[in-house]
Amino acid sequence: MWLTDARVVDVVAGEVRDGVSVEISGGRIGAIQKQPGAGEQMSLEGRYLVPGLISVHTHLSMVYPFSDTDENENPGLTVLRAYGRAQDALRSGITTLRSVHELNRADLLLAEAARAGWADVPRIVGAGRAISTPGGHGEGHGSVIADGPEAFREAALAELDAGCAHIKVFITGGIANMGETFDQPQMTSAEMAAAVGAASERDAYVVAHAASSLAINQALDVGIRSFEHAYDLDEDTARRMAAEGVFLTPTLCVTRSQEWMRWKGFEEFQIETSLQVGPMHLASIRRAVAAGVTMVTGTDYPPGDPIEGTSVTVYEMGLMQGAGLRPRLALAAATSTAARLLGLESEIGTIEEGKAADLVAVEENPLDDTAAMRGISFVMQSGRVVRDDRPAA
Repeated sequence: MWLTDARVVDVVAGEVRDGVSVEISGGRIGAIQKQPGAGEQMSLEGRYLVPGLISVHTHLSMVYPFSDTDENENPGLTVLRAYGRAQDALRSGITTLRSVHELNRADLLLAEAARAGWADVPRIVGAGRAISTPGGHGEGHGSVIADGPEAFREAALAELDAGCAHIKVFITGGIANMGETFDQPQMTSAEMAAAVGAASERDAYVVAHAASSLAINQALDVGIRSFEHAYDLDEDTARRMAAEGVFLTPTLCVTRSQEWMRWKGFEEFQIETSLQVGPMHLASIRRAVAAGVTMVTGTDYPPGDPIEGTSVTVYEMGLMQGAGLRPRLALAAATSTAARLLGLESEIGTIEEGKAADLVAVEENPLDDTAAMRGISFVMQSGRVVRDDRPAA
């Protein structure tokens, strides 16, 4: 098959190849050239062709409100809930997602079902169950509870043995639990180091829920390289993160989605806390952008959920642009840069010959403004058309 009359967006160089045809063969991108070869053709009629989106902070199995979570839930029910959200994500243009904690390891089960051909979902890079300290941010959500370096090491190895690609830990509090603070670390440096050591043995890495600078600096000292939220990041820490080349997922939507939170049944104190933290969070991410921290896109919320006339993922891209990230970098954060974080840059994240045919098409140039991604009309994953809303010829 050939996708013809396309404008191919290079998310790394920030350029567009106009009027080209892209060969799709065996689920991969073949030739990219001016004229199509022999075979079936599908005209994109001048639309911009963009790599499939990647969400790197996803919880497919989360229950709202959080207080309704049943940690003893039948795994079959957990996977069914996750399946619906994963399908929503795929149709919205998210062809790959990184899970950062699922009840009952629903991400690993769903990924296995997808490999067997039983589930139509994005490519899933799983974390299984996150690891939390007793009374920490992850308690009550099906996380593994560990106390002390050896317990963290054993817990991390158990998740990796189950098939996880990375380990999720909570190094500070957040906005979901009453009485938590940002500036009080919830893990010791030794516990962080133990998790990092276990991950390194399996060629994996640690991703940390991290609200503020003190704990982030401790985590940097021991080799954690992926951070989530950064509600209150100071300039020195931002500069250090940029210099060390670690990744930050801002999840700005967490403090800018109060109407969505009410729709989902969040508790009022959580909504109020997110509203109060919002200005601090935005200022923090602006400092990170100014320092040149490497940004990736994730939402904390189901990434394909509708919000403000688009998906949560595209909404988050717009918030990142609003925090000062140039459109090209905001687009790369959801494509090429995210692929690099996942270690999948040879497979996904850019439109190049030999890579997986994960593609979306939009009417306007997203290099000018990420708002163009609100107009996704075509989604392809691994060479298979998932969605085609273009007007019939």
